[in-house]
Amino acid sequence: MKNTPSVARAARLLRAALFVSAFAALPAAAGALPFWMHLPEQASTYANEIDEMFHLIMWITGVIFVIVELMLLWFLWRYRHREGRTAHYTHGNNRLEVIWTIVPALICVMLALLSRHIWDQIKENMPHEAVEVHVTGEQFAWNFRYPGPDGKFDTADDILTLNQLHLPVGKPVIVTLTSKDVIHSFFLPEFRVKQDAVPGMHTRIWFEGNKVGHWEIACAELCGLGHFRMKGFITVDTPDDYQKWLAEQAAAQATEQAPAAAAPAAQTQATQVSEKGGNS
Repeated sequence: MKNTPSVARAARLLRAALFVSAFAALPAAAGALPFWMHLPEQASTYANEIDEMFHLIMWITGVIFVIVELMLLWFLWRYRHREGRTAHYTHGNNRLEVIWTIVPALICVMLALLSRHIWDQIKENMPHEAVEVHVTGEQFAWNFRYPGPDGKFDTADDILTLNQLHLPVGKPVIVTLTSKDVIHSFFLPEFRVKQDAVPGMHTRIWFEGNKVGHWEIACAELCGLGHFRMKGFITVDTPDDYQKWLAEQAAAQATEQAPAAAAPAAQTQATQVSEKGGNS
């Protein structure tokens, strides 16, 4: 089938659009987004790499979207109804179909290759010598568990906090996520961290705070009627303040546990005294 003049013009227009979109990623190198599209502040070491990938995808898809919409408007105007004009049927253009199939495929492959490094860094390569915290989601709160002085989890000296996560600045942190009831999503926007907490599963993620500050922890999964109030707070401290906070939590927890531990001992002693009295 021979190409009609209109199809040939469309082909030239599409080639020009693809040429323009090839340079769409250039502003992304400088993060050139309007102020109303700026992302939250970057509070983790790998936040910048994630943002660069996001900006790249935003520019590619954004420019293509604008080009497609402009072409749509041009076709609406160019082929509007006119008296005396008859419609011409065309089956299609193989060249155009090949182009708009191969080009998106190449873009997707390129993005996959670029993001592979980031995925490996964040998901595959867990850092050594990291602070470890166990996080358990439940309706509707976050439970945090730190190892006590013995350095082991699930022992009597574990430090437990509710909706309060403290971490040292400049130190990698490995978080092990799980859930008591339904699926929750551990979301730290400023750290570019978002991971589901699934009942029966233990999922490990890591991040490293690059500045001292105080931010909110959200649940990004609809987990029930009280989902709106499920939030906690993350505080990145200086190393000294972090150790001071741990010591304060351990001391407060020991004070709370002392009466509970003394009660069974007192009960046992009273029973022994009663038995001695009965025997006499």
